[in-house]
Amino acid sequence: MTQLWDFSGGVHPSENKHQSTSRPIRMAGIPERLVLPLQQHIGEPAEVIVEVGERVLKGQKIADVTTGMGVPVHASTSGVIEDIELRPVPHPSGMSDWCAVLKPDGEDQWWQLEPTGEYHKLDREKVLHLIREAGIAGMGGAGFPTAVKLSTGQREIHTLILNGAECEPYITADDMLMRERASEVIQGAQILLHIVGAKGCMIGVEDNKPQAIAALNSALVELGEEHHIDVVTIPTKYPSGGEKQLIKILTGEEV
Repeated sequence: MTQLWDFSGGVHPSENKHQSTSRPIRMAGIPERLVLPLQQHIGEPAEVIVEVGERVLKGQKIADVTTGMGVPVHASTSGVIEDIELRPVPHPSGMSDWCAVLKPDGEDQWWQLEPTGEYHKLDREKVLHLIREAGIAGMGGAGFPTAVKLSTGQREIHTLILNGAECEPYITADDMLMRERASEVIQGAQILLHIVGAKGCMIGVEDNKPQAIAALNSALVELGEEHHIDVVTIPTKYPSGGEKQLIKILTGEEV
């Protein structure tokens, strides 16, 4: 059993999570218009590489960052680029920024994909390049490019921590993802271990998510190999899902 530590303070607000855990994850559908901000991350803005009137496919790169820090932007579905213009973007200032306006054609036709099945045979720099080209960025306020976060240089990483605590009231996106996509979560952990070279991985989940914990453990059993991944159940208390708090709970270390 993994030893746990506590942090000072914390509260127990009403969880109000049952409202959104009664239905499974589902597709959002395709709207009549998609407005795609060209800067969805911290760093250099992406430069558009398609033209107005051009038909694009789902997953096709429509904007790229060639210098500095940033990641490409891809089309969310197939359709025609209707405009490239200033539009309001999700930002506290209410400011406008350059966006590509895509009119979907309803076909949801994919760009040609080249999946990499045996990532463990690739060196870490190649895997980081694939992550960057996929346009993956963090969902935090800054939208930090994931490939940059994983570029640890020569520093030795002892433990990789995946944050499945999700301690905030009402929010259940992580809970439902772990319940329904547990195998993919574990596969992601394996890829991250390969990249950062950590000795092990701890997935911290609050004890008010028994279905998610069971699903992750089942996925580990199905893996059937030496994986160095542990699902760790932690007490439910806000803000256990805070980065520094979760590190303290799982390792006893203070950041």
